[in-house]
Amino acid sequence: MRRIVDLSMPVHMDMLTFPRVPPPALTVYESHEDFATRIGAAEHGVDSLTASYLVVSNDHVGTHLDARKHIVPTAGGPETIPLEYCVSDGVLLDFTDKEPGYVISVEDVKAELDRIEYTLKERDIVLNHTGAGAYNTEERYRTDHPGMSGEATRWLISHGVRLMGCDAITYDPPVWAMFEKKLFWEAHRVMWDEEYWHLENLMNLDQIGRPHGFQLCVLPVKWVGTTAAPVRAVAVIDE
Repeated sequence: MRRIVDLSMPVHMDMLTFPRVPPPALTVYESHEDFATRIGAAEHGVDSLTASYLVVSNDHVGTHLDARKHIVPTAGGPETIPLEYCVSDGVLLDFTDKEPGYVISVEDVKAELDRIEYTLKERDIVLNHTGAGAYNTEERYRTDHPGMSGEATRWLISHGVRLMGCDAITYDPPVWAMFEKKLFWEAHRVMWDEEYWHLENLMNLDQIGRPHGFQLCVLPVKWVGTTAAPVRAVAVIDE
């Protein structure tokens, strides 16, 4: 039996976004009735046909995959992310016991891998379960979560992991913790000299039900030259 878990946030005008990132605007561009009238079908009794929406959105809204161009101006956008890294085996690390603002270290990652008795391999997708995805409609979603250190990010890369992610609003610690600790987007800045990508704003990680032995499909929309792209992320579990 195959079970699919949706790991993506709903996208709507009232959703929470990263500070200074505007929420998406979704509006009817042409209604079913307007289209039927415009093409002349209404004159023949067909007064409702197709409709379309105009969607205006920042590239970091909702569940998305950061391209290296997010940090490195000359790097490629989402269209350059290798797809072989986007469909692969998943590994779920539980950091729900870490307090808001905590910086996840190499030792934390090693300890969690020991606990779940797993050895990383090339192209694994590693997800940090912070617990924040459970309250992504509340204001504390912007502030209450642990985040990844640059050192731990590099350690994962050195063990073959090129794509990683979290169920928080940013892969790094929250902004207030960055200023308190004087560590500014340390995990993001690894992109300067490493080919790596990360997912943000995942949810439902607790529904996967196992720390490994599942597949992830996290294909980004093929936007050209942007700094990120939306993803419909799913976990596939054979039971």
